Amino acid sequence: MPDSAVAPPSEDPPPGLRAWRTAGLAAAVFAIDPRGLGGVVLRAQVGPVRTRWTALLKALLPADLPVRRVPAGISDDRLIGGLDLTATLRSGKPVAEKGLLAEADGGVLVLAMAERLSPAAAARIALTLDSGEVAVERDGLAARLPARFGVVAEDEGLADEAPPVVLTERLGLFLDLERLSLRDLVELPLDAEKVAAARALLSRVEVGEGTLEALCGTAVALGIASLRAPLRALRAACALAALSGRTEVEDADVETAAALVLAPRATRVPMSAQPNEPEEETPPSESEPSPEEPRDDSDAGESSEPDLSDRVLEAAAAAISRGLLDKLKLAGQGPRGTQTAGTAGVAKLSLRRGRPIGAHAGRPRPGVRLNLVETLRAAAPWQRLRRPGTTGQTGARIAIRAEDFRVTRFKQRSETATIFAVDASGSTAFNRLAEAKGAVELLLADCYVRRDQVALLAFRGSTAELLLPPTRSLVRTKRALAALPGGGGTPLAAGIDAAAGLGIDLLRRGITPLLVFLTDGQANIARDGQPGRPQAREDAEAAARRLANQRLTALLIDTSARPNEKARSLAAVMEALYLPLPQADARKLDAAVRATLAG
Repeated sequence: MPDSAVAPPSEDPPPGLRAWRTAGLAAAVFAIDPRGLGGVVLRAQVGPVRTRWTALLKALLPADLPVRRVPAGISDDRLIGGLDLTATLRSGKPVAEKGLLAEADGGVLVLAMAERLSPAAAARIALTLDSGEVAVERDGLAARLPARFGVVAEDEGLADEAPPVVLTERLGLFLDLERLSLRDLVELPLDAEKVAAARALLSRVEVGEGTLEALCGTAVALGIASLRAPLRALRAACALAALSGRTEVEDADVETAAALVLAPRATRVPMSAQPNEPEEETPPSESEPSPEEPRDDSDAGESSEPDLSDRVLEAAAAAISRGLLDKLKLAGQGPRGTQTAGTAGVAKLSLRRGRPIGAHAGRPRPGVRLNLVETLRAAAPWQRLRRPGTTGQTGARIAIRAEDFRVTRFKQRSETATIFAVDASGSTAFNRLAEAKGAVELLLADCYVRRDQVALLAFRGSTAELLLPPTRSLVRTKRALAALPGGGGTPLAAGIDAAAGLGIDLLRRGITPLLVFLTDGQANIARDGQPGRPQAREDAEAAARRLANQRLTALLIDTSARPNEKARSLAAVMEALYLPLPQADARKLDAAVRATLAG
């Protein structure tokens, strides 16, 4: 870290303390250039850790800076502005009112529970971040107001919830404070006056040649496709230089900026520096100088020190956390892109239940809720024309017509069911069943908050059997799983067919299924129940293709002692995520399923 005030002293500090210092440095960088950085994704639950970081940021920002807080269910008129209903009804003519985006101009917009922000609201905030202004074109109004701000997106989501990508793609900094404890929250020697001086110095900071090229190269190596990421990193490097009182960006600034901005966005593990294998000695050719001849040392120094791009990539790779590395390894082969199977289920529109997501024109009728405020808002601009004396008007104080009616729209999430399809054949059946049983119980332990259901079917002998129908009841599950059969042949096709059939049935009931297969991919029982590996394999691949056509999300866990090519190819046919897990226990299996659910 270029700033000694927040850099670790001499010894390598514990991970929690190091993360807290990084969070402090990120707060200082964001306070210097909120709009240039775009914002911060702050992943932390409500508690003292998030409170301390928020207080730290507030102390570093100017006292008169506007800070506006946006709730998750904010309406469009409050977000982007619109008609001032009270003033309009009082005056009889349209009166405009600013929204939070315009009110936050020059300051910071705090998004509470950003993971629950509606896609429409996220898109409007993202558009405002790009343009620096908000267009108010509704309720008979047309105006463009300046709205230049930085965003703090508070992410309180569980593993399956995250802020909208359209928004996070524009925010430069990512902070994960989930694993910090109170003892990590040491006092950071951050000085508000020093940050203010850096803010004043920022416009004079210059960037050397090769800096942006190094950041772009690092982004490519980390699998980051967006051009916004290296640009945000460049702004972070400038802020770091200003924080150190310099007007030129140094290499250390670029390395730290890459660790802050690029590392959390990594979508793949960069090629690590492989140890150089000793090259075979070859006899010197005639063109090479002899040892006695003087050597040209002009380029010796260039080869001894890595260039800026390599050092930036090394710094970013070192900043990738272990949790992100594990997720990247799991996400190496994502399930089919058009489907997601988060544990919160798929969102769907509803007439009466769920979270309000706005209003639209419509007639109130049984099962549909009238939105009185939006109805008044639609009627307000026309009150002057509808006053008494106008043709066809009555003496009512507020004249409302049928076309003014607005009804509320709701959105609710469907439930999710995880279907374990376990290869219960052969000598390993009892181990696989025990692992599946443990994972089922772990998933069910918090099903009441995750709205999960879990089902278990086993295929052995000549057919597949549903051992546990979809359920949330942990008591019922333990009773059903007390004694499970195992042994016999491997009717893999029957297992795939049974899991797919159950998945389709759940989809028809509005439940989002995730199919988890525990198998080594080696079938020996055909669909007709007859033994024979070639036909059994052919049937299994045919079943896998049908499952892929059903667009069901699936995870195939290879339970072989070593990664098995047959299991891998079967996963490819069914377009499932493939995960070799030869020594899985219940917790590892549970973690793998949750990582898949998180997408």
